[in-house]
Amino acid sequence: MNVGSRLRKSGIPWLPILAVLALVAGLAALWLVLIALGGSHSAVTYQWDFAVVGPYLPALLQGLVLTIQLTIVSITLGMILGITVAMARMSSITAVRVVTTLYIEIMRGTPALIQLVWVYYALPVVTGIQLPAFESVVLAFTLNLGAFYGEAFRSGIQAIPREQVEAGDVLGLTYLQRMRYVIIPQAFRIVLPVLISIGISLFKDTSLVSTLGVADLLYQGHLVSDLTYRPLEIFTTVALIYFVVAFPITLIMRRYELYLHRHLAAVK
Repeated sequence: MNVGSRLRKSGIPWLPILAVLALVAGLAALWLVLIALGGSHSAVTYQWDFAVVGPYLPALLQGLVLTIQLTIVSITLGMILGITVAMARMSSITAVRVVTTLYIEIMRGTPALIQLVWVYYALPVVTGIQLPAFESVVLAFTLNLGAFYGEAFRSGIQAIPREQVEAGDVLGLTYLQRMRYVIIPQAFRIVLPVLISIGISLFKDTSLVSTLGVADLLYQGHLVSDLTYRPLEIFTTVALIYFVVAFPITLIMRRYELYLHRHLAAVK
């Protein structure tokens, strides 16, 4: 038995552990390279100084907390809206399908930044309702995610074998009961990797809210950069924070995809 087989049979998630160790080693190597470049007067004129980041790290982490809050709230509401959109997209009523399709195409066919600006600036003009910045951003991201999640859920629902739906009919389940107990749980498990991927994209897209004055991670980075006059060090640190948060989730998603493929293959 080779080493790879023994590691797989040990039950320990070695792949994520090794990936994290490789990430730490890579970041340490990058840090040493930047320090070396900063100490070279002949090769590079710019003097890197990451020591300026330390005093302002709490401010950056405060922005990260707001970014994570914004991401979690938007994903939660977006999933709820997405399930509703998926059901409306498959409705037998033509008018409902047409309106839902139009909404999906508008949300998926326009930039997220335009949607944010429209909700924050144009919605009060049209409706007379002025929402705070955070709520406006959540509304815009929820509408955006609802379209993407709706299509993901629709594909997952349509992937459910017809026999299981018919079995629900035989058991006397209503349409809502079939959706709740039979269809949606299985569809959610099938499309979970897609949902996570969309969520990671949203986490990175939250950097757009800094244009509206929301104090997220990138906004705090702008403030610290203006105070320190060290944009390269500050925005490099901001980029690393985004990466360190998103990369482990990506590894978990890939591991779940492999598990899901093996499970579906065993069922077949």
